[in-house]
Amino acid sequence: MPRPALEVADIFRGHGAAWRQANAGHVSLGQLKVMSAIESCRTAALGGHVARCENAKCAYTQIAYNSCRNRHCPKCQSAAARAWLAEREAELLPVPYFHVVFSLPAQIADIAYQNKAVIYDILFKASAETMITIAADPKHLGARIGVLSVLHTWGSALTHHPHVHMIVPGGGISLDGTRWVACRPNFLLYVGVLSRLFRRLVLEQLAAAHRVGALQFFGNHASLTNARAFAAYLAPLRNSEWVVYCKRPFGGPEEVLRYLARYTHRVAISNRRLVSLDDSGVTFKWKDYRVEGPERYPDRCYQSCQRQGFDKRSARGAKSTRASLPLLRQPHDHHRDLLARTKAEAPPFARSTSNHD
Repeated sequence: MPRPALEVADIFRGHGAAWRQANAGHVSLGQLKVMSAIESCRTAALGGHVARCENAKCAYTQIAYNSCRNRHCPKCQSAAARAWLAEREAELLPVPYFHVVFSLPAQIADIAYQNKAVIYDILFKASAETMITIAADPKHLGARIGVLSVLHTWGSALTHHPHVHMIVPGGGISLDGTRWVACRPNFLLYVGVLSRLFRRLVLEQLAAAHRVGALQFFGNHASLTNARAFAAYLAPLRNSEWVVYCKRPFGGPEEVLRYLARYTHRVAISNRRLVSLDDSGVTFKWKDYRVEGPERYPDRCYQSCQRQGFDKRSARGAKSTRASLPLLRQPHDHHRDLLARTKAEAPPFARSTSNHD
């Protein structure tokens, strides 16, 4: 496979030092290690090996430098992704499957940025409990189901968008454990029912986490440490519609698994999405899900600021905001997979309040 004309490593080598200096005190040790690994990947800094033709007349020599094997490097982890995909495909049953997505509202996504471990746990467990509970209800499917969940915290445009993708079989084991219960053709569960239970579970667990002091708030959200202020912050969400997507994938479960495998072992942005790097910033391809047709794949440019972060501007003229290199937000922030086979347990609020995934 030919080397891309532009790589994330090229950007880090050319501008990483200036970015680290501009963001001194705001970059974690884990993030610095990721940048260092990507910058050194497949260079002499990591050593390498020499392959030489045994024919004395030829003696062709090729030097191959070692990989960093960092889970966030766009050039590494492809083998691990293929292994993960093969293992998940081997678990598929000979039944129809559904692609289900649970998304957090923007207000909760904002505070999740400061409380990743706790709120991502809530997202995982509330979505799994929602699916398992509604599926077990005799008024709906009346069966015990299993789900495969994968966490995404960024959208295609690198905006903060925590959501869980699920691969769910179109049926399950009957409650008495004697037979397989299949869902109706092209229909699994009502998204309205899923949305309401998911909303209630998330809000209840957020309130419980706040009561035991498991949530931390900084900057504009510092006032939310007060119980009344936090309740008022969540109040509008109790009557709003939460987004839940449930549909049978056109390409079957294998296609959805291939999509998820691209994110379980790689960074948020891959080398193939990079378009250019110039004085105006970094331009990359992204997918606008609101648009159909060729215009669904515009280019987006991140322009460097003189101070902290990057100035994010859409090539289509959207309002600019500031972002601080989101592909390095947190070492384990982009993905995590969970095979939920039994009823989800309560989030371990008291166990840890650290801000890691």
